[in-house]
Amino acid sequence: MDAVPEDLDLLPTTRRALRHRIAVAQSEGRAPSVVAAVVRGGELVWEGSRTSVEGHGPDGNVQYRIGSITKTFTAVLVMRLRDEGRLALGDPLEKHLPGTGAGEVTVAQLLAHTGGLAAETPGQWWERSSAALRPELSDVLGEEPFRHEPGRRHHYSNPGYTLLGSLVEALRGKPWAEVLRAEVLEPLGLGRTSPLPQAPHAGGWAVHPWADVMMPEPLEDLGLMAPAGQLWSTTGDLARFAAFLARGDERVLSADSVREMRTSAAPPEPGLAEAGYGLGLQLMDGAGRRLVGHSGSLPGFVAGLWLSEADDVAAVVLANCTSGLPATALAADLVAIVADAEPRFPEPWRPFREADHVALELCGPWYWGTSAQVLRLTADGLLELRPVGAVGRAARFRAGPDGSWTGLSGYYAGETLRAVRREDGSVSHLDLGSFVFTREPYDPQAPVPGGVDPRGWRGIG
Repeated sequence: MDAVPEDLDLLPTTRRALRHRIAVAQSEGRAPSVVAAVVRGGELVWEGSRTSVEGHGPDGNVQYRIGSITKTFTAVLVMRLRDEGRLALGDPLEKHLPGTGAGEVTVAQLLAHTGGLAAETPGQWWERSSAALRPELSDVLGEEPFRHEPGRRHHYSNPGYTLLGSLVEALRGKPWAEVLRAEVLEPLGLGRTSPLPQAPHAGGWAVHPWADVMMPEPLEDLGLMAPAGQLWSTTGDLARFAAFLARGDERVLSADSVREMRTSAAPPEPGLAEAGYGLGLQLMDGAGRRLVGHSGSLPGFVAGLWLSEADDVAAVVLANCTSGLPATALAADLVAIVADAEPRFPEPWRPFREADHVALELCGPWYWGTSAQVLRLTADGLLELRPVGAVGRAARFRAGPDGSWTGLSGYYAGETLRAVRREDGSVSHLDLGSFVFTREPYDPQAPVPGGVDPRGWRGIG
């Protein structure tokens, strides 16, 4: 990344707090080394490291295994296929990758871990065993691949992402790693991210839980399981990737598509996705804020990449120990340190331009029955509906070419809002998924279902 703009640079006190936090984490977690980075406003604003083992002097260019953060990269490849029209998220796997024995599962279910597939492969612990033991998909799935009925619940599945990697290969006609390099790594400038380690890289260590001694962990090639956890990367590369996940990049995926990835598509699973799971991304509430990202671990390594959309801050943590250092919690703390010490400046208010179409006739108060609502036009051209002075069904809407508006969030996501007009062209009422919104409570001039008492509003006689 280029030099940090002056208005994004961190204060010395914030930098010291970040250094102190990773020092505590490395000491208490008994990690041979830890390296971290913080991104703000799409720019790398801080890097730090801590080590106690000779030969481990990490920086933003040293590779570590990132484990299941690999799944997010695989999900990006699948979303690219969707955006190109090569597949639909609702397609059953069998349509594009026949003969797996799990073909009824949809692409979206695989992305969100709701396909009901087993968490792990049959046989030996796949993270510590040779890929030669799993030469075919049947060896990854086993004779009984399902643990739950597809679509009924969230159940994290490593074999599910093996299937997604094979799906990418089937539709691209090239190996997963080759497609990843050409379509994601090279366009985003992630030159230090690779399926196999490239020097300089850290070695993976197991630290004894009750004594200050270590031994090296094996570095297995995962073979068919690679799309679920094979990649090696650096904090420098993952900082760029975090910026992409926050903003999109038209060379890879649009802002709308990465926003879709960040949106919950599965219910929570305690310990893995506390606030749900998106399309290749975990969601959680950490340090008092909503975070999106992914954790990762393989024998010898732990990793975390997490971002706060509201604060426009992301953090990456990599360490070379099998357990002990909580990479996800540490990344959440780094985000909080920056966001709390140096709150994000809001975008400056700007009026619309004269050439912009402003739907003023729709703005202002509306009533759903007796519930007061307000509709306002935001600077990005969206309509925002919110209850007045109460918690309720807030939503945002995007204009369509036919004059209607489509819900983007909340209860009304995907629903259509229409302004129903009188013969003279003025707006009579709003129709939102069959609900009637009027300019006054139960407007007798509007077609309120069930009608309005002709005596109108009155007190007790």
